[in-house]
Amino acid sequence: MPVTLNHTIVHSGDAEAGAAFLSEILGVAAPRPFGPFVEVELDGGMRMDYLQTDEPFVQEHYAFLVGEDDFDATFGRITERGLTYWADPHEHEPGRINHHDGGRGVYWRSPEGHKLEIITRPYGG
Repeated sequence: MPVTLNHTIVHSGDAEAGAAFLSEILGVAAPRPFGPFVEVELDGGMRMDYLQTDEPFVQEHYAFLVGEDDFDATFGRITERGLTYWADPHEHEPGRINHHDGGRGVYWRSPEGHKLEIITRPYGG
């Protein structure tokens, strides 16, 4: 069996809102509860398991590899919502996308402050 990432825990001050935001922006199925988590299922069975906490947490970075059409759709939802976005992870290039490795990529922040990214080509490819 190959080694694949099955799920990761995403800390949030409002797990339901955070999971709903991600599923809506990415255009995937609505989140569903599972134990203490609110799960967002991605293609290939990978899940983002949102866990509500009142404790401080580290703001993480989550990158999603998407197709060209999905990039267009996701980027459209980002701009429709008026979200700030950047071409770079250090937020020095606002309002732009990048074209690394012949693809496209963009960064934005989730409501809890996590840095999200979509790319159409893996870096270094």
